[in-house]
Amino acid sequence: MFNYDWFHGSPYQEQKAEAQRRCVASHFPEMKPDDRKARQEAADFSSELETRTLIYLRDGFSYEIREIAQVASRSHLVFECEPVDDHYKVGAFVVTVPFEEIVRVEVYAVHPSEKPEDLPQITGFRASPDSMPEPKMGKPGR
Repeated sequence: MFNYDWFHGSPYQEQKAEAQRRCVASHFPEMKPDDRKARQEAADFSSELETRTLIYLRDGFSYEIREIAQVASRSHLVFECEPVDDHYKVGAFVVTVPFEEIVRVEVYAVHPSEKPEDLPQITGFRASPDSMPEPKMGKPGR
């Protein structure tokens, strides 16, 4: 069951930080955790990481969260989404989703130099999720 705390304040920030920590650990497996914080190479890599948050809904649609909206709603997730289609990239799209419609949340970290060539298809602006091809993903967590 999802609720407001998953996407606001420290729980959401902790989830993003955990994704980044695990990405650094997988990229520098020979280093002990304390060494990763102290070594400049690992610290630089960590500071350059990007995080993405994807939510998947019961109806098969999914959205990438660009930024959580700071609104008073506690029963819905309100966010600006990252549009996939070029003709939707001209403005800002704020989406409201009831928490009970969210079936999965993915937060992952990736270094810009290691982004997969085939990014996942976000179906939030498509006519039907059934008409979408399966997403092709790169190596998770890297």
